Amino acid sequence: MTMAMFDVVPAFETRKRVVTFLLVVLFLVVSNSMAFAKCRDRPGAEVDWSNCSKERLILGGQNLSGGNFEGAFLSGSGMQEANLAGANLQLSEIVRTSFVMSNLMGANLEKALASRADFSGANLVNARLVKAEFLRVKFVGANMTGANLAKGDFYRNDFSGARLAGTDMSGAIMPRSVFLGADMTGANLTGAFVLRSRFEGVDLRQVVGLSQTQLDQACGDDDTKLPEGLTKPANWPCNED
Repeated sequence: MTMAMFDVVPAFETRKRVVTFLLVVLFLVVSNSMAFAKCRDRPGAEVDWSNCSKERLILGGQNLSGGNFEGAFLSGSGMQEANLAGANLQLSEIVRTSFVMSNLMGANLEKALASRADFSGANLVNARLVKAEFLRVKFVGANMTGANLAKGDFYRNDFSGARLAGTDMSGAIMPRSVFLGADMTGANLTGAFVLRSRFEGVDLRQVVGLSQTQLDQACGDDDTKLPEGLTKPANWPCNED
């Protein structure tokens, strides 16, 4: 083999690598352009705003059913009375977002991040909030029948008057949350952390998995109805702090 042939081989390999690199760059540019374009889509049913920044939008009353909002930034947005049935909100950020009276039936909010969001009066029947991180979120009067809150972090959430029948809260962290007036028929509290959570006047007789240890850490009063075999802690009612 001549020296000229040895020179051709490295030159060919170099051109091949350059072409491959350019193709990769072109693919990334096209992919990013397509992703950016979808973020400009108008709101509507089955819209794909995954990983899009949609902060401080006014979307009240919009039909967003079946929409894909996975990883989207929706903080500060107004979604009052919006239809989000079956929507995918996994890993979304919804800080100070309003979902008052919205329809989130069957929606997926797994690992979503929220602080001071408002779901008052919302329909969250069979919604999935597994491993969600919700700080000081309102669910006042919400219908959460059959919802899954397992292993979620719900610090100081307000479930006053909420319908929590059949709701799975097993393993959830719920300290200082409020359940006054809530319907907890068949709710699963197995392993839930309920330190200083408020159950004054709540009927807990049909709650699943509630232990005496949990009751001793929680707050209730003489009107709190307990499952058979559990007794009212001596420290009830709790002192205000």
